[in-house]
Amino acid sequence: MIVIDPQASRISVSVFGDFTLADYKEFEEAVAYKTRFEGPVDLYVDLSQMRGMTLDVAWEDLKFTRAHADDFNRVAVVTDSQWVAWSAWFSQAFVHADVAVFTDTDDAKVWLEQETAV
Repeated sequence: MIVIDPQASRISVSVFGDFTLADYKEFEEAVAYKTRFEGPVDLYVDLSQMRGMTLDVAWEDLKFTRAHADDFNRVAVVTDSQWVAWSAWFSQAFVHADVAVFTDTDDAKVWLEQETAV
């Protein structure tokens, strides 16, 4: 299950249980809508309660990341999974955003609230 909370200049996403392709499609639609009207946004992704994802979600994520390389300013990923952390760092090669991985939700939110150096 996915919970999406669009905020000013940010999209917050939390995944609970299995991350399905239908969940990912919902995420894609939210990003497309938000960035269409606001331009690049920050992204907060809490995967700490995610049980797993299917291969089709991983493939869709790769395609989406490459197609939306300029849609994000900063991406904060919360996870305690080494596989998810590695995947987030790998994604950074395809996006023009600062990507950081956290094990603590508060640390991730503080990082996103910090002013971006000009």
